[in-house]
Amino acid sequence: MKSLKILLTTVFLVAVAPLAVAQSDSNWQHWRGEGATGVSQSATPPLEWSEQKNIQWKVPIDGESVATPIIVGEKVFLLTSIKTDNVDPKLPKPEDQPKENFFDVKRPNAIYQFVVLCLDRNTGKEIWRRVAKELIPHEGVHHDNKFASASPTTDGQRLYCWFGSAGLFCFDFDGNEIWNRDFGKAFVGSSLGEGSSPAVHDGKLVLVRDTSQSPAIYCLDSATGMTIWEKERDEENTWATPIIVDRNMVSQVITTGSKFVRSYDLESGDIIWQCSGLTGNCIPCPIVEEDTVFCMSGYKGYSLLAINLDQSGDISGSDGIKWNKSKGTPYIPSPALSDGMLYFVKSNSNILTVLDSKTGKVILEPTRIPGIKNVYASLVGADGRIYIVGRSGTTVVLKRGREFQVLSTNKLDERIDTSPALAGKQIFLRGENSLYCIVESLDD
Repeated sequence: MKSLKILLTTVFLVAVAPLAVAQSDSNWQHWRGEGATGVSQSATPPLEWSEQKNIQWKVPIDGESVATPIIVGEKVFLLTSIKTDNVDPKLPKPEDQPKENFFDVKRPNAIYQFVVLCLDRNTGKEIWRRVAKELIPHEGVHHDNKFASASPTTDGQRLYCWFGSAGLFCFDFDGNEIWNRDFGKAFVGSSLGEGSSPAVHDGKLVLVRDTSQSPAIYCLDSATGMTIWEKERDEENTWATPIIVDRNMVSQVITTGSKFVRSYDLESGDIIWQCSGLTGNCIPCPIVEEDTVFCMSGYKGYSLLAINLDQSGDISGSDGIKWNKSKGTPYIPSPALSDGMLYFVKSNSNILTVLDSKTGKVILEPTRIPGIKNVYASLVGADGRIYIVGRSGTTVVLKRGREFQVLSTNKLDERIDTSPALAGKQIFLRGENSLYCIVESLDD
């Protein structure tokens, strides 16, 4: 434990009492939404928009990030990393450094601010900002990744913000810091940068840190930041966010990896079951439906495993795997699950496949989505629709169903790599430089 700072006072304990809106249907409290399926059961987001149509507000966001915003009540929370002009003259300039890895990632020589922002949901006006940490990152980051890559999350009591090697920070909704943790420096292969987001459940916060050195999973007390358990992981680089699901009176923490998908007991950290079969560089977030978890990867091969949660031990190659697929799965974007249909794209492309989640049978053969080419944002859905955001800033809206039907194609001016947030009648899209709040015009 590098450091632990706990600031618990009577004032803070009152401040972090659960919000009355914590379970409101108009929230988006996790970057994959309620249940981490990517699909809202209550939101009614807009169908059409452009830079001139249905934009409730658009505000510039300084710095860089690929973190998805979350929405709680009347507030929007998001993270960013801001490069300052404060340079360490003792460090070599990035342009003077030799090529040391495949992607020619260079180490920074300037201080970055790691910032938490809170905006007014209705106007986009900044309510507060907190500089959680200032430091010079110890290694660079892939040009498609950023130093603020993990999305914040909340349990309706506190806000949890994970900046990887810059630290983990817990705030109340008024911006008061409650505690922070420093887990030390992570060293990622080829300096690709960190990316897994935290998951919170039943008073516990889980972090997965799979890197080229000392990979581990941590379970913390969400109120204090104290470690409940910590386990080493025999994995290499992954960026997948864990999910936590209650099953048969046990809370399972499910993590993907190139060696094993693992289910940990949330209380003890013991492995309940594990299953091999994914490829490397796991990124997509697992999705759970009833007694099944769907895990995917799409780097140097394709893999989809539909695994029965009611297992124990090593179930690799067993009938604990309900069904599997070995083609057309995503590399970066997470899939969406809606009404027994599993939607996903091939690698980072615009080729969509839809499967029956119970059987694995093909509902929609691989189909090219018109209007977009590359996809980093994870798929989301609501109100009988599936939203697929291309990196060019174009979002294609499909009708949910067994046939491919485009309902609208919507173009914005900025590149979009982050996943959408759906809350109430709004959709929030974070572009390269701005955050958009989109809603159907009252005049329509």
